Amino acid sequence: MSEYAIELRGVRKSFGDLEVLAGVDLTVRPGEVTVILGASGSGKSTLLRTINHLEKVDAGTVRVGGELVGYRRRGNRLHELPEREILRQRSRIGFVFQNFNLFPHRTVRDNVAFAPIGAQRRPKAQARAEALEWLARVGLADKADEYPRRLSGGQQQRVAIARALALRPRVLLFDEPTSALDPQLVGEVLDVIRGLARSGSTLVIVTHELGFAREVADTVVLLDAGRIAEQGPPARVFDEPAHERTKAFLAHAL
Repeated sequence: MSEYAIELRGVRKSFGDLEVLAGVDLTVRPGEVTVILGASGSGKSTLLRTINHLEKVDAGTVRVGGELVGYRRRGNRLHELPEREILRQRSRIGFVFQNFNLFPHRTVRDNVAFAPIGAQRRPKAQARAEALEWLARVGLADKADEYPRRLSGGQQQRVAIARALALRPRVLLFDEPTSALDPQLVGEVLDVIRGLARSGSTLVIVTHELGFAREVADTVVLLDAGRIAEQGPPARVFDEPAHERTKAFLAHAL
């Protein structure tokens, strides 16, 4: 078993002539919270999406829990896994998107139970009962029979977090989870993530909320033009940045 929950080695990704990730090395230990910062277009979301193979890497490797993601090695060559195997891997990597991505025609409870039933083959009654427990964890047990359109944006994002938790994932990935929310709704979502951080969950969070990053992160990573420009504990990165790129980013963002 690997000592790392997540391990990226030499990850590269281009879209046409644009190189978005330029050889990223990143490790996250179990129970750690890693926050990824960077300007728009720096590669943050693409990096996150390589972890569960929503984006295929052009070079390098991604491992979660020591398992190669998306590929099987045969000799010196990597061969992409069949779709069913990729889906199995994704079912152990929780992903919370910017825009919730809830099924509008399903109730809140059925949104949370859907993947455990479909991807993990859990009994329907069990998955629906557990969905209530996950909804209670994010403070929404009373909304189980509502439809997403009847919820606020903050509530919808909390349902999306419960949906990710219902898979009992090895790691949880958050792609700017508050960017689509009105400012007054941001706090309720950040409170849920704070609770997950305190519980010892392994989290990787792309965010522009710098105060929140300072508070919850074990490690802060600044991505710049597809490369890691700076990495370290939040106090050092925010208060004593070593690189000019970090200083420029913080001067603009703070």
